[in-house]
Amino acid sequence: WTVRRGATAVEAAGAIHSDLARGFIRAEVVAYDDLIAAGSLAAAKERGTLRLQGKDYVVRDGDILNIRFNV
Repeated sequence: WTVRRGATAVEAAGAIHSDLARGFIRAEVVAYDDLIAAGSLAAAKERGTLRLQGKDYVVRDGDILNIRFNV
């Protein structure tokens, strides 16, 4: 999914489904280039390029988000 420039992590979650925005906990964020270089999310986490961000995080161009939520 794409979001407008300046969107927060919770707004990006809401673009996917309203339940993701409602139950938003955190977003696992990795830059596209870092993910390709690492080869997998697990490898990106080991390298330290995967980071946890809160609902106020402003999504940057090229970010890949894995939304943690609970409804």
